[in-house]
Amino acid sequence: MLTILGFVMIATFLVLIMTKKMSPIAALVLIPALFCVLVGQGAKLGDYVIEGVGDLAPTAAMLMFAIVYFGVMIDVGLFDPIVRGILRFCKADPMRIVVGTALLASIVSLDGDGSTTFMITVSAMYPLYKRLKMSLVVLTGVAATANGVMNTLPWGGPTARAATALKVDATDIFVPMIPALAVGLLAVFLLSYVLGLRERKRLGTLTLDEVLEPVTETVTETVLVEAGGGSGKGTARTGSGSGGGAGSSAGGVSYDKGADSKGSDAEEPADDEEFKGLDPNRSTLRPRLYWFNAGLTLVLLTAMIMQLMPIPVLFLLGAALALTVNFPSMKDQRARIAAHADNVLNVSGMVFAAAVFTGVLTGTGMVEHMADWLVGAVPEGMGPHMGIVTGLLSLPLTYFMSNDGFYFGVLPVLAEAGAAHGVSPLEVARASIVGQPLHMSSPLVPAVYVLVGMAKVEFGDHTRFTVKWAVLTSLVVLAAAILFGTI
Repeated sequence: MLTILGFVMIATFLVLIMTKKMSPIAALVLIPALFCVLVGQGAKLGDYVIEGVGDLAPTAAMLMFAIVYFGVMIDVGLFDPIVRGILRFCKADPMRIVVGTALLASIVSLDGDGSTTFMITVSAMYPLYKRLKMSLVVLTGVAATANGVMNTLPWGGPTARAATALKVDATDIFVPMIPALAVGLLAVFLLSYVLGLRERKRLGTLTLDEVLEPVTETVTETVLVEAGGGSGKGTARTGSGSGGGAGSSAGGVSYDKGADSKGSDAEEPADDEEFKGLDPNRSTLRPRLYWFNAGLTLVLLTAMIMQLMPIPVLFLLGAALALTVNFPSMKDQRARIAAHADNVLNVSGMVFAAAVFTGVLTGTGMVEHMADWLVGAVPEGMGPHMGIVTGLLSLPLTYFMSNDGFYFGVLPVLAEAGAAHGVSPLEVARASIVGQPLHMSSPLVPAVYVLVGMAKVEFGDHTRFTVKWAVLTSLVVLAAAILFGTI
């Protein structure tokens, strides 16, 4: 019964957020609370929630101070050269911008932290997507999938967990998987190229001057695009600009070009704020402190990779130092914190809401029963192919479970089943990291809320667009590993 209720709970949650019947925060709290009562453990709901909150509190603290830190770095202009450099390289070509997104996300992912990757990638690329009216789910989908492939680095988490759970060397897991992971990353670049061509066909190519000129723009709903043929889908609500540019439409997205960004669009006055990353005259710039801020960020990322201190502590110290040095005035510090309070509240609130979901899944025993059922459902004849089975199971299991739950709860069972048929623990461990491209878009991964929050994309839209491409990327990695004889 717990197995069935667990799957029904997850399916209900996904359907409600993808159809936008409930907000993610409400669904993460109310759905598990309801199912906790249904399984007859409503009296223990408080304990499950407190336990879940305790487990995720360090993550929430890390995200809160990381958002403040990188928000300040954006304010002072640390990423402006990156934005302008990518813009000039891409030449306002949507195809190059999407490929550039995949490249940037892959490079930044070398630090092993998904939240950091998404903050830097979105801060650099978001103004370009908005200015060219590109689909923002392409930004989130490509960034999440690229980061998922790179998340398999030994210091990224999953590989280290697999090594710990099965008592093997992380190097022995990761190094033989490098060719297959490289093929997976190549698949992400190919996907970004195809999606970029799709965006280019929908929007055309602008000149650099057209992109940099002020525009009157209103809040635009998420545009959903596919990699295949057909026209893009999307709607937009547009107000009247103060200039005389003619409104034109591309793929359902209307925009008015040629007007002053500080025109008479009274209904959406805050939209101009979205382009501060490209505004060379904003008051928060600190050009004299550029190298200090760059050095501080480099030291922070190095300390994080070397695990000199817990990540929440590093970002707490970094945020405090960045605020103090760049904005000595208390008034300015309060203004910077207030400017990023919206992102902080949205992301931290989502994390604590997710704690309810994970707390109930774990506390009621649903996760354990679901995992046992899936393992038991593997036919006896598949025993000698437990590596392939593990790779396939890693897709749904790492999507519906936390990495800790999968690697420390399920993987040892799979490895034991494989050992009975002569499959080495190393092969099972390598197969277990195949599902990471999909895992990074799981509703149980706090970093994904940073991604969709900063990109102003509905989580349901991101899920609907990204999951199929993430699954395809994971299967490419698995196929390549089988072809190379790694699994």
